[in-house]
Amino acid sequence: MAEIINMPRLSDTMEEGTVAKWFKKVGDTVSEGDILAEIETDKATMEFESFNEGELLHIGIQEGGTAPVDTLLAIIGKKGEDISALISGGDEPTAKEKTTNETVIPVPAETETVMMPEGVEVITMPRLSDTMEEGTVAKWNKKVGDKVSEGDILAEIETDKATMEFESFYQGELLHIGLQEGESAPVDSVLAVIGRPGTDVGQVVSALATRSESTTSQETEVNPEPAPAKIEIVPEVQSTSPIATPEVSTPPVHSNGRIIASPLAKKLAVEKGIDLSRIQGTGEGGRIIKRDIDQYQPQAGVNLQVFTPRGTESVTEIANSQMRKTIAKRLSASKFSAPHFYLGVEFDMDNAIAFRNQYNSIPDTKISFNDIVVKAVALALKQHPKVNAKWEDHQITQHHHVHVGVAVAVEDGLVVPVVKFTDEQTLPQIGAAVKDYAFRARDKKLKPQEMDGSTFTISNLGMFGIQEFTSIINQPNGAILSVGAIMQKPVVKAGVVVVGNTMKLTLACDHRVVDGATGAQFLQTLREYVENPLTMVL
Repeated sequence: MAEIINMPRLSDTMEEGTVAKWFKKVGDTVSEGDILAEIETDKATMEFESFNEGELLHIGIQEGGTAPVDTLLAIIGKKGEDISALISGGDEPTAKEKTTNETVIPVPAETETVMMPEGVEVITMPRLSDTMEEGTVAKWNKKVGDKVSEGDILAEIETDKATMEFESFYQGELLHIGLQEGESAPVDSVLAVIGRPGTDVGQVVSALATRSESTTSQETEVNPEPAPAKIEIVPEVQSTSPIATPEVSTPPVHSNGRIIASPLAKKLAVEKGIDLSRIQGTGEGGRIIKRDIDQYQPQAGVNLQVFTPRGTESVTEIANSQMRKTIAKRLSASKFSAPHFYLGVEFDMDNAIAFRNQYNSIPDTKISFNDIVVKAVALALKQHPKVNAKWEDHQITQHHHVHVGVAVAVEDGLVVPVVKFTDEQTLPQIGAAVKDYAFRARDKKLKPQEMDGSTFTISNLGMFGIQEFTSIINQPNGAILSVGAIMQKPVVKAGVVVVGNTMKLTLACDHRVVDGATGAQFLQTLREYVENPLTMVL
């Protein structure tokens, strides 16, 4: 019997995953233990192996595709096995359902099954900004009964940030409007229905309304078969790469000088390096739409050398990776749930510099200032368990073991590998561990368990010349230490102004866990170790 393989949860914080690479294709034989794919989580890219054997019958998420945990990833079974019911998520369709061209929408048990007429498309409230949760219809540009072509502007939608044009990706007749001008609704609410002229969608609209109410009140999922196509909203991007070419027929131009083109058409033009001024649009009122970009053929002999004129506005849009999404979510939660306060100090680093130079004179030995700070922090935490602690709803948990997390910058953001039992390790051992973690973090090869369990975190930007900064607490830690660069400056020693070397550090504390005096005492102990590093090895 065929087995459904779902998107796995590969880390404790993983909510969705991206398929970075498939190692098998549909039709391949799969044995237990074979690597099916590489899955990108919020923390790393990990190999995902099969626990089943048979033939790979179906791939549910293509390379580059992202989906929530437990979403259908693949199906493995016997060669030639019928898996249509598994893909649709229901029972085997009846003979009548197999021969009809209409789609069945399941509705609550007390309501009769309603048939989705062929060619009908349900348009939902789009998410037009990263923070948008609901939208308001500011204006409809079409009314029920009007003809709609691909690329036509259906309405103007007011979001939390701006009022934006919303274009249609379908063609047909506007059969139903779900929200009147001035009305608001959450993202994914029914906005409109488009289909063949004269199609009766009364029962469909009623079923969708019932489904929406059921989903809101009971969190019941209703899955049309097949699922309606999702509407892709592409923000308007102005071309940054016009192409010097001969003049052709001129598309319509707005009064402000902007060429009239759909946002999707503009995006595709940028990707393909096409000058919109050379295209005659076939959309409503001569508007340039996706079809015009797809069908555009440059004339023979055209000079395709790209140039960027002065004054052209340009942007780069980068899709948020799983890591970036998780960083945003966790740090936002930390900043707005934990009451931060900050304690700043400046340490004399002359002895630490001399100590490091002498230590590194030993053959095959090399330690960094970061290693010294990590070791000193670990020893200070052993003496101050109130700082080595975390807040929980019913208690404060103080750790008597020390696991120091060290923030490492990677391409998509940062990760925090953990040096376990840091106080028990030597300086060279700490240095080797941190270097190994940093190297593998940049290749996304860290294991989840290597990033779990920190009791305190250090973020060091000194190597970038940053003198002083503050960090957001890496929850569930109760504090985080920000380490700046070592700087030469005039200092007073024994009543005489001399050239000294100092380093600024900032301790961010969760005031629910760490009080001001507690944090200050911890920094005093830390100062003793850093300014007299020999005490750490005696």
